[in-house]
Amino acid sequence: MTAFRIAPAVADAFPDTLIALVTATGLRGREPWPDTTAALEELEQQLADSTWQPANESDPRIEAWHTAYRSFGTNPRRIRPSVDALGRRMAKKGTLPRINPAVDSYNAVSAQHGLPAGAFDLDHVTGDVDIRYADGSEDFTPLGEPDTVENPKPGEIIYADPTGVLTRHWHHRDAHRTRVTEDSSHVAFVLETLHATRDGHLLKAAAEELQGLLIPHAEQTRVYYLSPAQPQATA
Repeated sequence: MTAFRIAPAVADAFPDTLIALVTATGLRGREPWPDTTAALEELEQQLADSTWQPANESDPRIEAWHTAYRSFGTNPRRIRPSVDALGRRMAKKGTLPRINPAVDSYNAVSAQHGLPAGAFDLDHVTGDVDIRYADGSEDFTPLGEPDTVENPKPGEIIYADPTGVLTRHWHHRDAHRTRVTEDSSHVAFVLETLHATRDGHLLKAAAEELQGLLIPHAEQTRVYYLSPAQPQATA
């Protein structure tokens, strides 16, 4: 069992935070996921028809993350929040990337709802996960760069387990160690908002949608919520 925790200092700095934790066990990533394929294609068609646009930095959902990034010393126009980068890529290319079914599922939900999303292979997480401020001594190996080691800046918000950093700049980039592949069978997905009062209904709808994409391809799925009032959930 892996506990996910919002550190008190982060809860104090961002008191309206709400994080959905969607877990899947017995995930089968090597079979066809037709509902995910359809969700991707529908979103791309809506973009092509100009009936929908991804959220950009003028959208309050994205603007909130830019403000948060600046608060811990990250330039959000150089190192963009994940949902911002995903939306910009989609607006430019007209398509979402195809990585693998699990990643494609959370990308589709992230882009549609304008909320950051990510995932961790829990079989490669070494203990409990804390969402906390970095002290700068932690190690981070970026996704796709297994021979690279970085150190987050002191004060940067990270996801971290006892071995090292799982995401930098809150959710800008994932670690190589806990990346989700076609063979990942025990996965924790996260969706986040800094303004639960305003966008909590969007987060809950997104979590339900993601769970719906996972259910046909998993033995079990569950949804948990973390907030300053309930800062821990165990997956």
